[in-house]
Amino acid sequence: MGMFTALIDSMRTPDLRNKILFTLGMIVVFRFLAHVPLPGVNEAQLQTLLQNNQLLNLLDLFSGGGLARFSIVALGVNPYINASIIMTLLNQTIPALERLSKEGEYGRNRINQYTRVLTVPLALLQGIGVAVFMQRQGVLNAFGPSDIGLTLSILASLTAGTIILMWLGELISERGIGNGISFIIFAGIVGRLPNTVQQTLEVQQNVIALGAIAVIAVLVIAAIIFIQEGQRRVPVQYAKRVRGTRMYSGGSTFIPLRVNSAGVIPIIFAISILLLPSQVAQYFTTSETEWIRNLSTGIVQFFQNPIFYNSIYFLLVVAFTFFYTAFTFVPNDVADNIKRYGGFIPGIRPGRPTAEFLGKVVTRITIAGALFLGIVAVMPTLIGDITQVQTLRLGGTSILIVVGVVVETMKQLEAQLLQRSYEGFIR
Repeated sequence: MGMFTALIDSMRTPDLRNKILFTLGMIVVFRFLAHVPLPGVNEAQLQTLLQNNQLLNLLDLFSGGGLARFSIVALGVNPYINASIIMTLLNQTIPALERLSKEGEYGRNRINQYTRVLTVPLALLQGIGVAVFMQRQGVLNAFGPSDIGLTLSILASLTAGTIILMWLGELISERGIGNGISFIIFAGIVGRLPNTVQQTLEVQQNVIALGAIAVIAVLVIAAIIFIQEGQRRVPVQYAKRVRGTRMYSGGSTFIPLRVNSAGVIPIIFAISILLLPSQVAQYFTTSETEWIRNLSTGIVQFFQNPIFYNSIYFLLVVAFTFFYTAFTFVPNDVADNIKRYGGFIPGIRPGRPTAEFLGKVVTRITIAGALFLGIVAVMPTLIGDITQVQTLRLGGTSILIVVGVVVETMKQLEAQLLQRSYEGFIR
């Protein structure tokens, strides 16, 4: 059964069809919001600025094209991602939050609520920063104490836009298919795809260079799918057990440890953190104080250096892959569950030795997954610098996010289809 037949079968299943249609409906709402402009925007100046500023193009990636029109969702989901990173770090350092995170669904809901609350001031701060920068560049006609009414309406619109996107993302996660926040970024990238292709064709007329770009794109996509699907299967044997008057026969199964269990989250986190210093520094490059102006200009120039930029990007992707894997896979908990149900890994004693063994295996395969993800993230940018086709900078990051989201969503759909005895998308 082919992919299209499986898709038709999934559309015939009422609950699955509703989930797919709900997700598409939320994406349509998001694309509509991305076309609602803020008051007092100089469109011509904005387009000129976007053509010459790589940082703004990366920000536009997160806003799903909302920044290209400076719409009410210009900030995108970036403040929410930053809030999520801060809360994840606090969970590891504050004992009260760590205890809360282990309290099942109640704890998760409380932490999600804290993340939502933290998003509001972060969105407000980022909104002030972006608006000040845009006003200095001549994109906003008026912003600041001189026009309080317009200033407050712009800040309220930008903050509300981020909150609406966060809400749409959570609705998709809850009632649709896939991870909502990743899906919103994915929808924005797909919406930008025709423009990216057009820009590449305008800049690069050489057929051989275009052919090479296409081949690299195909190879990168194949490599990402290969690594996303890669897993180490650790065998687990269960002994015969007697419970009351019943005997449960033993059996064998396996624990599927994925090479990259973090998916596209490290890429999204890395770019979000990478944008922050440059974004903050941009606002102070015209400061009245000389040392602040010099420091800000130095930071901006540092991040515009391809070697430093790519090195930090690579290290952040690797670090976040390890960080996220450590946060989601806890060997001690897995070892305790195996022991509780009378299981053991052949050749490994139950309890602490099992946890140590699982920890070593996860570390080894995560090293491979993290290094691979880092190389794939940086490689298109390096090729873009060599070939001078700057659209590849965004193309590489976009491919990673799009392919990652598609693979994860297809796996979710496959799981739903398998429950209904359908053949899945991925053979």
